[in-house]
This record gives sequence, C-alpha cells and structure tokens, in this order.
Amino acid sequence: MTKLIFERPIIQQINAGLPSKYGMSHKLEPISHIDNVSIKSLIESYGSPLFIISESTIRKTYKNAFRAFSSRYPKVQFAWSYKTNYLNAVCNVFHQEGSWAEVVSGFEYDKALKNGVPGDLIIFNGPDKSREDLAKSIKNSSLIHIDHFDELYEIISLTKEIEVKPKVAIRVNMDTGIYPRWDRFGFNYENGEAWDALNRIMANKKLDLLGLHTHIGTYMMSTDAYKIAASKLAELAVRLQQKHGHVLQYIDMGGGFASKNTLKGAYYPGTDTTPSFDDFAEAITSALMSSEIKPDNLPLLILENGRALIDDAGYLAGSVLANKRLADGRRATIIDAGVNILFTAFWYEHDIRPVEPVSEQTEDTTIYGPLCMNIDVIRGNIMFPLLKKGDQYVIKRVGAYNNTQWLQFISMRPNVVLLDANGKPHLIRKNETLETINSQELTPEHLKNFDL
Repeated sequence: MTKLIFERPIIQQINAGLPSKYGMSHKLEPISHIDNVSIKSLIESYGSPLFIISESTIRKTYKNAFRAFSSRYPKVQFAWSYKTNYLNAVCNVFHQEGSWAEVVSGFEYDKALKNGVPGDLIIFNGPDKSREDLAKSIKNSSLIHIDHFDELYEIISLTKEIEVKPKVAIRVNMDTGIYPRWDRFGFNYENGEAWDALNRIMANKKLDLLGLHTHIGTYMMSTDAYKIAASKLAELAVRLQQKHGHVLQYIDMGGGFASKNTLKGAYYPGTDTTPSFDDFAEAITSALMSSEIKPDNLPLLILENGRALIDDAGYLAGSVLANKRLADGRRATIIDAGVNILFTAFWYEHDIRPVEPVSEQTEDTTIYGPLCMNIDVIRGNIMFPLLKKGDQYVIKRVGAYNNTQWLQFISMRPNVVLLDANGKPHLIRKNETLETINSQELTPEHLKNFDL
C-alpha cells in the first residue's frame, strides 16, 4: 500500500458572502489531455514549458463563427489577422478554411505571400506602410486600407510610376460609445475627415475605391458598438452612391471580438459574460440589412477576427520549479513560464490547472514565473492546489498574441506543437538555443579576447 503524502493543516479565512460557514469549494479539476493526447507525454517529448495548439479547436471555432455570419448575411469573407498569431502552420489552417490574410506590416505581408496567399486576397492595414511596401502591394493588386492623408498622397504619387491601378479603402474611426475611443487609426467620421478622404479619392481617377474599413477596439464586450459602427459605414456608402454614383464592393468591420478569457479586475468570468459569435453577427448584419443600401448593392462583409478565433485553441504547459512563503505568509508557487512568453498574463486572469489529480486542499497562492523581475506574475491571487516541485500545470486560452508578442528575455522561447485532427503532434516552431541567439550578433575583433 502506497504511503499517503502528509498534508499540513491550515487555517483558512472565510470571506463574507460565501454560501455557507464552510466556504465555497475551490477545487480545480485537472486537465490531463488535449484532444485525447496526454499533456505529460507531450512535455516528455518536447520539453517544459511547451505551447500546444489544437488544430481541431481552430477549425471548429472558425466554422462556428463563419456560420453565425453567413446564415444572416448573403456575402461574408473572413481574413485571418496575422498579428494575432503568425506561426505559419496556424495561418495555413485558417487559409485552408477559406480565410484571406489581414496584415499590418511589410514583414507580415511578405509572410502571407510566402505562405501562398494570392496578393489580391491580402488586406494591408496599419499606419506603417513604406513606399516599397505600397508599391509591392499595388503591383500585387492587394487591398490597401489607407490610414492617413500622407499615405493617400504617397499612393497617388506611386500611380505616376506604376501602371496597375491601386485597390484602396479607407479606415474610419468613430464614436461608438466605447471609452477610450480608438481614434489613433484612420480618418474620423464625426469631424468629416473620412468624407473628405473619400471625396479626394473619388476625384482621382487613378485610384479604385473598393471599400470601407473600421476596427473599433480590442476585446470588445459590446455588440451595440458594432451596430453603431456598421450603421455609420453604411451611411458613408449610401452618400458615395448618391453623390458619385459609386457602389462599394465591401465593408470591412475589422475584429476585436472578446475571447472567453477573464480580464483583470472583472467581476464575472469571461465564460459568463463574453458575447457569442451569433450576438456579434446579429448586431452587425442587422445594421447593414436595415440601412439605406439597396438590396442589389449589398457589399461583401469582411471580418478580421483574431483573438476570438484562436484563443481557445492555445495551451501553455509546464512544470513547477519551487514553492515558498511570502512575507505576509501567503503561499507562492514558481513555475517555468514567465510573462516574457505569456504576455497576456498582464491582461487576463488566466485559467491555470494541474495536469494530474492532486490534493483537494487549496490555498491562496501567487503564481510567479522564473524571471528575475517582480512583475513576472502569472496569477496574483488564486485558490490553488498545493503543487510540488516537478508537478505539471497547464494554462488555457493562450492562443492569441503570445506567439507574436513573446520575448527572448532571461529564458529562451520554447517549442510549439500543433495537434492535428487525429491528435498527432507536429513541431511547428523549434525552441531557441544559444546558437540561434548568437547567430544574430556580431562582435568587433577588438572585443573578442580578454584576460580575467
């Protein structure tokens, strides 16, 4: 008979508002498998920590989102947001599902081309498009979403050198009742700047105005804001037809839909409060269908969602390094993944679980990463089981932004594996080594030798 592990008794404060004098159960159910694949076996094969991405979850989420819009509107097209996760394998799953590419830099643009996306199915957003980037995208017949007047004038200048007619749209920012308002990007609706830009484009016969674009914010919890935004873009489209007789081909509503992660400081969990794809689709499509746009001229509806399509598919698994007591007596657990690879820990109260069943005893715990920085906090306060050194954990919903905003800092970035539809693991990004880091450095000759 195996000897039971000793668990020391603790005195736990009962907080006001709990349903009984015994408090509320804080038991965290372990997550031992992803797509029927053992997390423990993946860590043994690929190391700790380890990012794990579920291809099945990506495809299921994508199909659910596309159904929500296509069942309510006759013409719908998704464009995968490269900045959310531009690992090639991830991008290609979305492209296989029919998604175009949406990029915000020359680097991302070239990545999409390298992945095999036709130039005319790439949407080029963002304020940082060099003259060379613009020239390349014009020649490739890409959809250029103009962010400011300087960019518009640059494109007009290029039409004197390039015979291909640029396909353009403008990004519009507006008041949708959301604070803080995103007015840094694009042309403002309320002060007439957007209408001014549209008239300047129409006056130039060398530009082909195809659409309107907006992206009203990030981690949006309000569907009403999208309804307002869609109505304002529809109004601009109607004015264009009335004044210039010009019918737009598409309206791009951007992205920004919230995932089911819980924001720091939120009272309720994201799983309970996040609107569904159907909720967002109902708001956007009803605004377009109810607008003054004639039924025969309904534009293609483009969505550029990232976070809501990929967050659920991503996991970060790893191991406990140590436990200690803080000065105030609280338990601290140190894990082998820090905020350098889990950047979203600054925004979310991530759902972290043990990989295997452990003691039902939980304690108020701070979970730290391994970095020598006081800000390296994965969870500030969580009722967590008493994991020991070497025990394994897994963090849910980390598919968005962590593999694009991560940093090589103190520790190196780990392997990333993709579980295909059959549960077979594929290494899709190798872990960094000292050699990969040093390969980018150059040391002057006079600094190569020293005596200590």
